Amino acid sequence: MATLSDIRPGAQVRPAPRRSRASLSRTRRRLGALYASPMVVLVAVLFVVPLVLMVWMSFNRWPLLGASYPNGVENYSALSDPLFLRAIGFTLKYTAVTTVVVGLVAFGLALLVQESRPGVGLYRTAIFLPSAVGLASASLLFYGLFNTEASPLNDVVRWLGLGPVDWLGTTDNALYSTVGMITWRFAGFYMLILMTGLQSIDPVLYEAARADGATRWQTMWRVTLPLLRPTLALMMVLSVTGSLLAFDQFFILTGGRHETATVVISVYREAFLSQDLGAAAAVSVAILAVLLVVNGAQLALLRRGGR
Repeated sequence: MATLSDIRPGAQVRPAPRRSRASLSRTRRRLGALYASPMVVLVAVLFVVPLVLMVWMSFNRWPLLGASYPNGVENYSALSDPLFLRAIGFTLKYTAVTTVVVGLVAFGLALLVQESRPGVGLYRTAIFLPSAVGLASASLLFYGLFNTEASPLNDVVRWLGLGPVDWLGTTDNALYSTVGMITWRFAGFYMLILMTGLQSIDPVLYEAARADGATRWQTMWRVTLPLLRPTLALMMVLSVTGSLLAFDQFFILTGGRHETATVVISVYREAFLSQDLGAAAAVSVAILAVLLVVNGAQLALLRRGGR
């Protein structure tokens, strides 16, 4: 081993070889894979394995109690059931109405509370608070409001001289009553998302638009909405996905009767009422495929429109 006395004056000392960039990159990738491995295992156990099992079940006769056996694509005949087709139509109608109503209300609320001024924090909190209530709890709360026998809303309607309303008695009344409950529950959540997107827009762009003589409506269409596309895409994906998977609200408010049955309620019926897990898995696979197509189309259209 060389010592300081062995080094001649004026001799150059070679530095220790540095690790190459490729070696450092490989080390970082390995560390990253190591850190991500617990989440990969968790996703595989809680998502990938059940997904594969669901697809396998859809090709088998799988009673709730008893042995299973392969039956090909016979389970997918449940997709042509009249009750399921009716559930598809009702779910699509509910999704369209809910997405538009909740989106417009949330956007209006976001415009009202986006600017910082005295007391605005209190309004933001009050609007967002219903989002902290669970969906099942909110459905039970509104079931008490909509109950025909003891409805506080009907007391107000009688006071106005309009007579009592059967809020959940007909398909249309049940639909719009549920949309009202969902608006109360989710408008504050989507307001927070949209408000974040609005606050990320540079105020200089609005000043430039006003300097060019643009009206508020023109500023909204030419500045706000185009720059808000990523936020709107997130809101639409969440809203459409949640609406297509609606279950709790209709199961609690209407009991999921035929006129107000959604596609997820159809899965519940196949699995636990008809005790046919294979047919329920087939319907679930179809719903998953529709969700992938719808969400992919939404994102593609919004990205294309933003170019």
